[in-house]
Amino acid sequence: MSTIPSVAALGGEPFLFVLNESSYWGNILLQIDPLSAWFILIINFTSITGAIYGIGYLKKYDNTPQKLTLHWILFIVFHLSMVWVCMLQHSLVFLVAWEVMSLSSMLLVVFDHQKPKTLKAGINYLVQMHISVTLLTIGFIWVYAETGTFGFSAFETFFSANSNIWLFIIFFVGFGIKAGFVPLHTWLPHAHPAAPSHISGVMSGIIVKLGIYGIFRVISFLKADFLLLGEIVLTVSLLTGFYGILNAAIHRDFKQMLAYCTIENIGIIGMGIGLGLMGMGNGSTLLYYLGFGGALLHVLNHSLFKSLLFFSAGSVYQQTHTRDMNKLGGLIKNMPVTAGLFLIGSVAIGGLPPFNGFVSEFILYVGFLEGLKTGNISEISLLVISLAGLSIIGGISILTFTKTFGMIFLGTGRTNLTHKPKEVSQIMLFPQYLIVGLMLSIAFYPQFYMNTVMNLLQSFNASGIVPENLIWKGYSSSLANINLYSLFFIVIILLIWIARSRFMVRLKTETGSTWGCGYVAPNSKMQYTGKSYSKTMGKMFSFIVFEGKKYKELEKEKSFLKPENTSRITWIF
Repeated sequence: MSTIPSVAALGGEPFLFVLNESSYWGNILLQIDPLSAWFILIINFTSITGAIYGIGYLKKYDNTPQKLTLHWILFIVFHLSMVWVCMLQHSLVFLVAWEVMSLSSMLLVVFDHQKPKTLKAGINYLVQMHISVTLLTIGFIWVYAETGTFGFSAFETFFSANSNIWLFIIFFVGFGIKAGFVPLHTWLPHAHPAAPSHISGVMSGIIVKLGIYGIFRVISFLKADFLLLGEIVLTVSLLTGFYGILNAAIHRDFKQMLAYCTIENIGIIGMGIGLGLMGMGNGSTLLYYLGFGGALLHVLNHSLFKSLLFFSAGSVYQQTHTRDMNKLGGLIKNMPVTAGLFLIGSVAIGGLPPFNGFVSEFILYVGFLEGLKTGNISEISLLVISLAGLSIIGGISILTFTKTFGMIFLGTGRTNLTHKPKEVSQIMLFPQYLIVGLMLSIAFYPQFYMNTVMNLLQSFNASGIVPENLIWKGYSSSLANINLYSLFFIVIILLIWIARSRFMVRLKTETGSTWGCGYVAPNSKMQYTGKSYSKTMGKMFSFIVFEGKKYKELEKEKSFLKPENTSRITWIF
């Protein structure tokens, strides 16, 4: 029902409805403007794909219809509450919708409530969401005390007459808990692994984005202090992205690893927001559009490839009943479609062409490079550090998913599973095909999405900045060409591989045992593990990444014999 007015709002026809007219509480407005519409469409698509996937994922619970009925009722309430959050323009009613969203999502997380660890994760999530709503309540009461109204229009009045910094920081922390900015992130690594995989995909894909929506909504009313607030947001976001991907690189629970990757991508989105604020502070049209545009596009892209990764990871968990990648291996033989889908998501989240993650990250890279042409030495220094940080984050992301894909799908099985895994049902694969289709449309036709974002930012613009259409369109065509050439390169490699395979069929081949480097009976223990793959990085950043160990590691001094303890050997020839 909200999809049609959202599409119309993106096309320039906002939807406005007065829910109640009251002289005391003020008008309760339901509004779908372009900013709301962007998030509502993402919410609707991800919720639909999550529901379809969940039908297949929860098939084993068909013998408990009461539990399933309650779960799907909560899912509908959860979905509606997220849409209400994007539509409501009244502080008190917004808080009610925000609380309904938090409570329903918590109950969805604790689906397997008989497990103590799951229940603990749900309570932890609920406590932190109530800290979030407390901060939001403080901010709304402050605005009401100054303006005497609960409508969102009061923000503009407040920011015009008061300092913008402190109220923005209160809302940034309140919404930042939901989004997962460091150090407000601690609920994510517990809630995502505990929840059913379709709920993990929806939560990572969209519920954390509601925190981003709240931050964007507050920014739309700002009147001053853009530059300082941009530098604060950019610094916090850079630390968030770096911390998230470092933790993802060393964890072997693949759902927990994906949760930390969510933190990393929230950091990337926040870097775009910080860049856009700095553009507003400097009066730079280009930085405004590159920063905010890259952030909004990454909101969409992350919702797609992260839900795809959680769904394919859920397929692996359903078939193997373990989330420990050290116990897996060789699943590409039994689950080739799931392996292919996970590989597509891995390439996309690494920001590599020809997939959609490259589009939004490319825009942010260009934004940081363009930012070096403006501002003073302190701003340029921050932008240089951010550009380098974004590059490092991207590199570690590729390492993380190389490890994850290799440990789960390649090699041979590391343990004997209770039953032989097989490919999941079509109802679980179908929503993943839909996600991949939308990802490819963004990758090969970015002009449409970039123009939509540009129109959104024109209506969102509070500082009178006019878009530079020619430069924006130039970047969109460059992105389309890069992705097209990357696809062409991949097709050439596939054609060479097919031709070689056809040619090799005609040749006489002989098979025999290969030289085993002295190992006559190789086994799975000789393969890399998730621990060994990332051990060096874990030790290098041990002051940031805290890894629980089940054994006491030997100290370096005890690894080798000391010279005084070695016996002298005389060789006689």
